[in-house]
Amino acid sequence: MNFDCYPLVFKPIIKDRIWGGEKLHTLLNKEIATQTAGESWEISTVPGDVSIVENGKFSGVSLNELLQKYPKEILGTTVYERFGNEFPLLFKFLDARDDLSIQLHPNDLLAKKRHNSFGKTEMWYVIQADAKAEIIVGFKDKSSSEEFLHHLEQKSLPFILNRIPVKKGDVFFLETGTIHAIGAGVVIAEIQQTSDITYRIYDWDRVDAQGNSRELHIDLALDAITYDVVQAQRKYESNVNAGNLAVHCPYFTTNVIPLDGKMHFSTDRSSFRVLVCTEGEFYVEMNSYLKYSFQKGDTVLLPAALTDFELVGKATLLEIFIS
Repeated sequence: MNFDCYPLVFKPIIKDRIWGGEKLHTLLNKEIATQTAGESWEISTVPGDVSIVENGKFSGVSLNELLQKYPKEILGTTVYERFGNEFPLLFKFLDARDDLSIQLHPNDLLAKKRHNSFGKTEMWYVIQADAKAEIIVGFKDKSSSEEFLHHLEQKSLPFILNRIPVKKGDVFFLETGTIHAIGAGVVIAEIQQTSDITYRIYDWDRVDAQGNSRELHIDLALDAITYDVVQAQRKYESNVNAGNLAVHCPYFTTNVIPLDGKMHFSTDRSSFRVLVCTEGEFYVEMNSYLKYSFQKGDTVLLPAALTDFELVGKATLLEIFIS
């Protein structure tokens, strides 16, 4: 196959979760089979959950297969130098009908040593939030492993954690080690390192239909937790037809684009771009005549070889790349 450069969309990988609901369908147009659909993995190369192209010439081809054949064309020169032909990010939508477990993720060093994996630095963009919806991010005050274990034993851990009310458009950047949980009534877009390593530390004493509780990872978590107070919320501008910086870290950069009309892009070949549509409709125009249409709930991979294009429409987009 020759590399035919166009915007790539992948078949969503739907994950049923004890805390999931139906908003992936009603809000983001995903096909779901149950009333507890918690996650839609939009772009993934996690083993066992590798994305399959859904549109165009490469329809039915896995992302890994494309990366083996066209690594620089898709990833870009800078990304290829850092990661070889591995796709370094994972893109998801999450619908929390109920509270998620309280959890954290290890850093690169621990994840490599223990799991031969990347760590899991991530960010959240709130697409929708019910009235009085909250998230948990970090401790209210500086803590310690001793205090953490005491409250865990007393089933009072939530009382020493920081609860934050959320609304549509809020952005949170979660560095590794940060205790966190998405609260009931929140739908988010999540951008993270390619990793599925999670240390669950408290699950609200829930059990499944068979009376079983989910596994906790207290021993692994103790030396991975950040006990300092963290400031995770990120503010950003709202300039129309511009990339408004929300998060910049070694793993990814995310801009929020309020698109209203037309926006031209002329890029180098250093990095792929991903567009996550959280509101509205838009299309990618190439060569003034090729148009690819997208809508709310779509996640689009623009290969690095696509260097000249326009975005047209009325939408809210997240633009993600590696710099």
